[in-house]
Amino acid sequence: MAIGERIRFFRNLRGMTQKYLGQVVGFPEKTADIRMAQYESGSRTPKAELTENLAGALGVSPLALSVPDIDSYLGLMHTLFALEDIYGLKIDKLDDEVCIRLDKNRGTSYISLFERFTAWQKEAEKYRNGEISKEEYDRWRYTYPEVEVQRTRDALDKMRKTN
Repeated sequence: MAIGERIRFFRNLRGMTQKYLGQVVGFPEKTADIRMAQYESGSRTPKAELTENLAGALGVSPLALSVPDIDSYLGLMHTLFALEDIYGLKIDKLDDEVCIRLDKNRGTSYISLFERFTAWQKEAEKYRNGEISKEEYDRWRYTYPEVEVQRTRDALDKMRKTN
């Protein structure tokens, strides 16, 4: 999914108009909606600073806006192939289901991804079990890793207070 589509997705999720979002990130009222329409349609691509500002206004990580181009099955497949090359993800079969797994032979890459996937799996399980709402699960996903960083800080603060 292109960055413009992600901007539109999150803008609609937050119930914002193009004009409102454009004004929040600093465009003049007269042209705010036009500028946002250009970014959402893909006729313009936001620079890094604007991407940061848009992410802040939308309450998401900048990484949530700039995901790879996965708007087609072919684009998704090539993204997965790149993940295999770069991070060692492997396509496999488990209990007659096709799955993607981590390659244990990738050392620190494996450990790093294992920790992240485990965190994701735990949040997904909490959502499936009704321990957290869809909104809480989405907040975790769309602001990742900021939520994890804050949880770590909170845990460390708690440990310091008890010592």
